[in-house]
Amino acid sequence: MKYAKNMLETIGNTPLVKINKLAEEIPALVLAKYETFNPGNSVKDRMAVKMIEDAEADGRLKPGGTIIEGTSGNTGMGLALAAIVKGYKMVCVISDKQSKEKMDVLRAVGSEVIVCPNDVEPDDPRSYYSTSKRLAEETPNSWYVNQYDNPSNTKAHYESTGPEIWKQTEGKITHFVVGVGTGGTISGVGKYLKEQNPDIKIWGIDTYGSVFKKYHETGEFDENEIYPYITEGIGEDILPANVNFDIIDGFTKVTDKDAAVYTRKLAEEEGMFLGNSAGAAMKGLLQLKEHFTKDDVVVVLFHDHGSRYVAKIYNDDWMREQGFLE
Repeated sequence: MKYAKNMLETIGNTPLVKINKLAEEIPALVLAKYETFNPGNSVKDRMAVKMIEDAEADGRLKPGGTIIEGTSGNTGMGLALAAIVKGYKMVCVISDKQSKEKMDVLRAVGSEVIVCPNDVEPDDPRSYYSTSKRLAEETPNSWYVNQYDNPSNTKAHYESTGPEIWKQTEGKITHFVVGVGTGGTISGVGKYLKEQNPDIKIWGIDTYGSVFKKYHETGEFDENEIYPYITEGIGEDILPANVNFDIIDGFTKVTDKDAAVYTRKLAEEEGMFLGNSAGAAMKGLLQLKEHFTKDDVVVVLFHDHGSRYVAKIYNDDWMREQGFLE
């Protein structure tokens, strides 16, 4: 009989799906790496399990321990599922920018959820970065994951996501496009793909209010670029160690409105019920269309599921309040 011994064994081997209507003006074949098929409904399941297994192997995470992480929701979900299977406690520290659904889902899978203000500096004691570090120092037998700087994050995508995309496209991929937050996905996938074919172009999707694009182009960390934004899961006001700028060929920035509108378009025109960062990635693809030719195979990675954004992106009243819906 063929079956998974637990939910963690179902992670990975997600499908590639052709984007049709929304990619009509793009000359290339556009394929979505559809990560919502993972058990936690996001790409983050891959690196969550990898980070835990590596921490178990070198003794940072001990039996019966407590896992503590600052998360925008999806990494927390992956960690929580692994914690259930492996017998750990889970504490998720999340910013108040994230959707209520994400917080409810994390509580539903047994996590303690601590909500911090989003509109504070990263080194402010109230920020979700600072709070998660402090909790790890105060909690006995705990392990602070730190997905931003944890090399196992990138390694997970180098070992699984990258090889899957290469195999699924039979090595024909010419461009990889993905939203950048912690940097693990773009850096791990990008490193693997460029080792197979150095001509493959790696494009990052950034958001206004984030430092990535300007830093990549100028080497300057410009604090004037930083301001609050609505798009979830991509962009940063810090430079995570997992963002390997050397393997990224370029960034394009997408507005909050465009990200939200294109998230809805993916559902309405492609039947793809996805999260906020997918809309940003789709609009970013369209902004990059002059880089693609009819012979190209472009793979865009869609991170997470629309069920986490029902009260926001998929709610007409919320969209009108933000000025995203006429």
